[in-house]
Amino acid sequence: MRKKEREVTDRRGIEEILKLGKTCYVAMVDGDKPYVLPLSFGYRFLADDTLELYFHSAREGRKMDIWAQNNQVCFAIAWEGDPFHPETPCHSGYYYSSLIGYGKVVILTDTAAICDALSIMFKHQTGIDQPFDESHLERVCVYKIVSQEFTGKKKPRL
Repeated sequence: MRKKEREVTDRRGIEEILKLGKTCYVAMVDGDKPYVLPLSFGYRFLADDTLELYFHSAREGRKMDIWAQNNQVCFAIAWEGDPFHPETPCHSGYYYSSLIGYGKVVILTDTAAICDALSIMFKHQTGIDQPFDESHLERVCVYKIVSQEFTGKKKPRL
């Protein structure tokens, strides 16, 4: 990272970034081409500082085909805050916070884990605690990215 003073590595700072973000961009490699998707997500930190990002989608599709061949991904979450416009336009921009990391996709198969993941996602996206049960699982695929390699970046308002 070029501007080390903007780097965020502590768990509390990373969680602040995660709370602000609602969309996670997941990048993967499809043969010899990059492929990226914006996805709604939820998250959980484990005791060992492993980050789990949870997603849901249809059970089939391009990303599922790609992950069957290569489950390694890069992800990015960003929040654009207020713009700042100093006198010189070349120095204008936004106050922001972002997170980038690498991990592996794991498809969830255990019913309890799937219901838990859906609850985590719903809570993150809406702020509402919503339990899920087997009746919600008929057509959905739930998966997670497991990551121990991530870092945040932040340009705070002074």
